[in-house]
Amino acid sequence: MSAVALPRALPAWIWPLVVLVIAFGIVPFIASGYVFDALLIPFLALSLAAVGLNLLTGYAGQLSLGTAAFMAVGAFAAYNFNLRVDGLPLLVSIGLAGLAATAVGLVFGLPSLRLRGFYLAVSTLAAQFFVQWALTKFSWFSNDNASGVIDAPALEVAGIVFDTPVGRYIFSLSIVTVLTLLAWRLVRTQTGHHFIAVRDNELAARVIGVPVLRTKLLAFAVSSFIVGVAGVLWGFVYLRTVEPAGFNLDRSFQILFIVIIGGLATIRGAFFGAALIVVFPLLLSRVGSFLFGGWFDSGVLDMSQRIVLGALIIFFLAVEPQGLVALWDRARKRLVPA
Repeated sequence: MSAVALPRALPAWIWPLVVLVIAFGIVPFIASGYVFDALLIPFLALSLAAVGLNLLTGYAGQLSLGTAAFMAVGAFAAYNFNLRVDGLPLLVSIGLAGLAATAVGLVFGLPSLRLRGFYLAVSTLAAQFFVQWALTKFSWFSNDNASGVIDAPALEVAGIVFDTPVGRYIFSLSIVTVLTLLAWRLVRTQTGHHFIAVRDNELAARVIGVPVLRTKLLAFAVSSFIVGVAGVLWGFVYLRTVEPAGFNLDRSFQILFIVIIGGLATIRGAFFGAALIVVFPLLLSRVGSFLFGGWFDSGVLDMSQRIVLGALIIFFLAVEPQGLVALWDRARKRLVPA
């Protein structure tokens, strides 16, 4: 075996382990506070939300446009559990928030038993509008705060307070790592195979004995739990406030774009797509300011970002449906030939 081909002979789990070693052991010591707060923390929260949506849409084939609604349920549920139950550990609050998002996800996932495709997407879109309306209409969710904007509680686990940028990064990274590993394991079990069978052909899946209805509801349940926890990270760790505006329809589309650009039915795709979505506005801003100077203001930046992202989505849907993951795999094979 040649030296060039050696990396391909290594076990598949080596590369995720290397990434985790770098993420936990090196990044906290070299990154600045700006990198943590503006790039890494939102990247982790959006990646986790995309993992949840990819389980539902990429693996199980159930299109959802209400992802931000389930994120909002998770964030507000965690806030209220933490506020109203004295002595409740933060991690327990987050787990209960995920279960609350699961319950809401199951309710809005029931139409999937009868609807498919575009009609199911419209059904999940109703969750987005209903949740935002409920959170705005009933002030109890925001502890009767007149503005509806509430400060997130302190991130404290076992007496350790994660109040610095690097602390918030470690807190987010730990949760994302655990849930991503569980999702990765799930898609390799019989349940994951059932997801794929339902996605590919419901009738054929039913013929070979796959419990289609139960599989669909399970996909909504698992996806909603992960997305709900991602909502906690988005509100508690990144924004550090909890408000309905942080979980609007644009957020749902943003996460869907992450899944499409990164690659459907792949856990890695969630991280590839989130990296592009987080870094792209910064790069576009720097390039635009360099080329056009003061003319390239925030309004032009937002418009340009939407145009370029739209073009990228069209490109990936038409030319490379497997997203950035497929491009990465092809580039790696060319660089490291057999």
